[in-house]
Amino acid sequence: MSKTPKSPETCQTMSEVRTGVDSVDRDLITLLGTRFGYMEAAARIKQDRDTVRDEKRKAAVIENAKKTAWAAGVPIGFIDEFWDKLVETSIAYELEKWDALRK
Repeated sequence: MSKTPKSPETCQTMSEVRTGVDSVDRDLITLLGTRFGYMEAAARIKQDRDTVRDEKRKAAVIENAKKTAWAAGVPIGFIDEFWDKLVETSIAYELEKWDALRK
């Protein structure tokens, strides 16, 4: 059974910090699962395999993430690299699902 995490501002011990980090990590994994669910939906909906990769959309997604990160005080360099990897992984996943649906 996991402990309810304290907010970062109220943590007094490393144990409390670690509990918070572990909780956030679980939430991130859940959110990534949802994001990849949308990639599966896109693979199902898109009729043309060539539309899976959309460089204009990729750039917009990364730019939106950087703007959101900036507003939240998250390091932009990290977001730029992380979101590029996330989008590329999402594209590969979507292509895999697209192909599997049309075998």
